[in-house]
Amino acid sequence: MVPIRTITLGVAEPHPLRAATIGRVARQLRAIAARLQEAGYEVQTLRLATRPLLSDLADWSAADIARYGRELQEMLTEAEIAFCSLGPAPVLQANFPLERLALLADLLVAGPALNASVLLASSEQGLRQEAAPYVARLMLRLAQETPEGDGNFRFAMLACVEAGCPFFPAAYHWGPASLGLGLQSAPLLSQALREEAATAQQPLSPETISSIVRRVLEEQLGALSSLASALSDQHRLRYNGLDLSPAPLGEESIVPALEACGYGLVGDPGSLAVAAAITRGLQSTTLPTCGYCGLMLPVLEDALLGRRWEEGRLHIHQLLLYSAVCGTGLDTVPLPGDSSEQSIAGLLLDVAALATRLRKPLAARLFPVPGKRAGERTTFTSPYLTNTLIR
Repeated sequence: MVPIRTITLGVAEPHPLRAATIGRVARQLRAIAARLQEAGYEVQTLRLATRPLLSDLADWSAADIARYGRELQEMLTEAEIAFCSLGPAPVLQANFPLERLALLADLLVAGPALNASVLLASSEQGLRQEAAPYVARLMLRLAQETPEGDGNFRFAMLACVEAGCPFFPAAYHWGPASLGLGLQSAPLLSQALREEAATAQQPLSPETISSIVRRVLEEQLGALSSLASALSDQHRLRYNGLDLSPAPLGEESIVPALEACGYGLVGDPGSLAVAAAITRGLQSTTLPTCGYCGLMLPVLEDALLGRRWEEGRLHIHQLLLYSAVCGTGLDTVPLPGDSSEQSIAGLLLDVAALATRLRKPLAARLFPVPGKRAGERTTFTSPYLTNTLIR
């Protein structure tokens, strides 16, 4: 069975949240997880996605928000919830003071369970260019003020990302309480494509790739979706669906799926066509879906992808190119610790411009690695990150 990376519950109540609310939704999450485990599914994490904190608390002072952040972390610890997304800062509102973005860094530095984001662009409102340097400054602060810079694992710039995505740190919520699942299906797709390639003429056609992806996901995930929908009804939650993005983790890499199709290694000619074909399969199922439903290429979360990056087969603008047809943007990309605010802001604008032009959800989760320069290797000890070369 496909592992469930996250069960994400969207909290309906506005900030400030109370301990009783946190306790109630935590109990709901654990009850849902227990039922899914009884059905044979591996559940890796339980997560809460809230309404955008800086929207709900727009009239609060910086000191009051910092105090609330500490209280919220204590409530989450008491409820044994290790992942809570505070939603995006609303920088597209013309009256939002960009200086308040520094509050997100303060919250993430003090609260290890907290995640946050900045919505830099949307299809309706366009792009707020002048906010990009402030977001870059926030990323550089997190690099310096959190252990190994891991605060940037819990922060992202979003562009055209709607509420209801179950994957962090992009997750946020609006409306009635809801449930969504994010999956770790990279090994499932790799096995299916390898089996087809072993008996079929190489390379696999894009149509064949899409058909295999669609078929295997519908066969393997239909029962899970039905059970998740029934559990949502039982707990009076709106069912958002499944984010079918085949999230990798460590040695459970998405690279074998890409390379099984007969077009060479990742980065070779044909890789873009394979990425597009896999995503077409993800987005053409009859399953109820939410979130990205696209190919994830997180350099620091996928051990084999990190090796391809170190080999020089991938570079940052190549990942952006793949995002045009498939992906989630620039995800866990290592940068030199001495990267300039200007260069990071430029990358953020590239991702946001691509998202608005194509009207598709993209994000940037960038890792300026403290104390490391281009040509050096990362030395992360986090179980969620692999190590590779900084280029």
